[in-house]
Amino acid sequence: MKTIKGPALFLAQFASDDAPFNSLENISRWAASLGYKGVQIPTWDKRLFDLEKAATDIDYCRSIKTMLANNGVEITELSTHLQGQLVAVHPAYDEVFDGFAPAEVQNNPSARQEWAVNQLLLSAKASRNLGLTAHVTFSGALLWPFLYPWPQRPAGLVEEGFAELGRRWLPILDAFDEAGVDVCYEIHPGEDLHDGITFEMFLAQVNNHPRANILYDPSHFLLQQLDYLDFIDRYHDRIRMFHVKDAEFNATGQQGVYGGYQSWVDRAGRFRSLGDGQVDFNGIFSKLSQYNFDGWAVVEWECCLKHPESGAAEGAQFVSKHIINVTDKAFDDFADAETDAEANLRILGLK
Repeated sequence: MKTIKGPALFLAQFASDDAPFNSLENISRWAASLGYKGVQIPTWDKRLFDLEKAATDIDYCRSIKTMLANNGVEITELSTHLQGQLVAVHPAYDEVFDGFAPAEVQNNPSARQEWAVNQLLLSAKASRNLGLTAHVTFSGALLWPFLYPWPQRPAGLVEEGFAELGRRWLPILDAFDEAGVDVCYEIHPGEDLHDGITFEMFLAQVNNHPRANILYDPSHFLLQQLDYLDFIDRYHDRIRMFHVKDAEFNATGQQGVYGGYQSWVDRAGRFRSLGDGQVDFNGIFSKLSQYNFDGWAVVEWECCLKHPESGAAEGAQFVSKHIINVTDKAFDDFADAETDAEANLRILGLK
């Protein structure tokens, strides 16, 4: 068995114009002061990271790694959540997702998609230049408006949606394969890849591509009322990344999984800081350790109640307490006896 690495922190929710959150050097030093050993970097925030430069300039990558090492952390992975979302966008979401893209491609879905794909290709090169082996993104969605089977979906609609999603992602997956990097889709509501079945449907369209893998985040499964421990049993061979995020689900007579169009604080299902929700992290860390997951445990802070700096400080301690230093011994080794082939035959009554 292998020991999970961590704790690490996803920086996206903390970046701002205010120190110490206004540069990679400052925010990484702050994260290290809380006990974090790694940072996951959003590639869309130029205050922290220049994706284009990282894809073409080895010296820039070396300087980042050196600076982070001097601050006591390392890069766990790069993230293209926002860009990946734009690889596939249903027209119903064009306007609300335009803000994820630069002004020059807004109001132009084809140009926006081309920009997003190029961002992923740059991320493959940047990840390779940084010596990383995994990358996190979203799949995007063409079918999300048709999630509920009413009105009745036309025959073949779902199949064609996944076929097109596969066509868009296959060349990206090939580019990551050339770079030696896994693409880890965060299985997430709002994406066509939002549970185990949809991930399997996608795999079928990309020929079970070896680089098509999973970022495991149990909070999204709890809010869907999906068995997140059984998910690990089923898909552990594709889980390459782990977001440690808590959530709670408290159904009432007024609302359930769909949330009644309420804001996060008023929903039956809502994200919480680590330890404040209902996710069984003892079970999760045990199962991931059982299946030899040796990636990073990355805290993604999202909470509708607690201040982010409090959540970050508590999160580092929470993960550290849950990481299992796996054993290389069996608990009953004291009773072990040396192998004796002759004795085994006698015990079995074969001699």
